[in-house]
Amino acid sequence: MGSALVEISNQLAAAAERAGSSVVNVGGRSHGSSSGIHWRKDVVVTANHAVKRDEDIAVTLADGRTLKATLVGRDGGTDVAVLKVEGLGESPAQFSEASAARIGNLALVLGRHQENGLMASLGAVSLVADSRRIWAGGTLDRYIRLDVALYPGSSGGSVVDVEGRIIGMATAALSRVAPLTVPVSTVNRVTATLLEKGHIPRGYLGIGLQPVSIPADLKNKLSLANSDGIIVLSVEPGGPAERGGLMIGDILVTLEGHVLEQTDDLQVVLNADAVGKSRTVQAIRGGKLVELSVQIAERPRRS
Repeated sequence: MGSALVEISNQLAAAAERAGSSVVNVGGRSHGSSSGIHWRKDVVVTANHAVKRDEDIAVTLADGRTLKATLVGRDGGTDVAVLKVEGLGESPAQFSEASAARIGNLALVLGRHQENGLMASLGAVSLVADSRRIWAGGTLDRYIRLDVALYPGSSGGSVVDVEGRIIGMATAALSRVAPLTVPVSTVNRVTATLLEKGHIPRGYLGIGLQPVSIPADLKNKLSLANSDGIIVLSVEPGGPAERGGLMIGDILVTLEGHVLEQTDDLQVVLNADAVGKSRTVQAIRGGKLVELSVQIAERPRRS
């Protein structure tokens, strides 16, 4: 028994050492700091909520060097911020797909303190679920909740398996229950878009909506899967919805085959990939089912 515990302890220490070389400290706020991950060549990812300023950001590396960083962009929906760090070089990180994570797996959260260096906390994966849209507005490709203590400054650090492979970025900002992992695939998707565009495009129809119940007899008559739909309360003149033929009073039931019962159901489909593309909308109009094609626009950015 004793030798088994020693072996597990040594394996966890080796995993922390292996993955710790890619964990950096991020100085992006007036008081305290956060952690980040050297994700790819000259790029660091960190927790968006922990970076309070857009300029005067520095990262401290495992070897003690401190380099200036430039904010590339933010995505509050997934709590990912991307920093460009010239001269940082290639990343030593090894990654693992979040699909390999199982409930009960041990997981390390690694952060880096500016003065004390690498820090680790040990816990377990407490929940694994499929792709999920979260309250902040973004979508996680895999929903992984952690039963682990997230120490001050650890947000933005790496979530690591017992082999020292990174399964994602740790954040305390996306759940009121426990820390979550932003999976590698989600971080890759957000990082690629931010490096290309500097922001995350959001789909836009230009309509005001509200959930509404569908009478049982109408549901049966139209052979609908929905018990509810979302009714159009307003249509922006000249917007995508008006150009596509949607009208006030239409009850949306599907968009590109996705069932719509709440406004959040619509937002899931209006992701960055949908911008500029035509999508098929099914709506109830005058007791009949109509099908329209609407070209999704990019949501105007706030000035």
